[in-house]
Amino acid sequence: MNLPVLLSAPIRKEQVAEIVEWIGPDQGRFDQLFALFARSEPRVAQRAAWPLSYCVILHPELIMPHYKTIVALLNDPEQPAAVKRNILRLMDQAPGIPEKFHGPVMDSCFRILEDPGETIAARAFAIGILNQMTDNYPEILPELKTAVEFILPNASPGVRSRALKILRKGEKRKK
Repeated sequence: MNLPVLLSAPIRKEQVAEIVEWIGPDQGRFDQLFALFARSEPRVAQRAAWPLSYCVILHPELIMPHYKTIVALLNDPEQPAAVKRNILRLMDQAPGIPEKFHGPVMDSCFRILEDPGETIAARAFAIGILNQMTDNYPEILPELKTAVEFILPNASPGVRSRALKILRKGEKRKK
């Protein structure tokens, strides 16, 4: 499969599924896709982000050598929204953010959550990641609760749903 050629044009869901199947658990093939994601012009990076996130959801071990890079990309304001959204999706849906990245990921997620200019999906995924982090870091729950209470009045349905889960979690912990 020639990923650079395939990702140089718009892709459809069927093509994404083919890419994900082709990569499977193969680290070398995944690294090819990741290189396009991390170092290509914005359109190719956006197109690579979609299958990349699904590969990681199916095979989380594939992203582990690249965590430093994805945290840097998450914090790069020049990255397209699709890249950020797919990084957050894979962190939210794939198990096991390496412990040494917990602090930077939490900081990024709080920044994204509190930024009204961020996309709805990015904010919803950030809430999901922070919610998971409260299991290891219960001390962030009050800050997270305050942040979601602040955004709740103007939240989209997806963000509202995740925000309400946080508030319920906070109420359960009080009891």
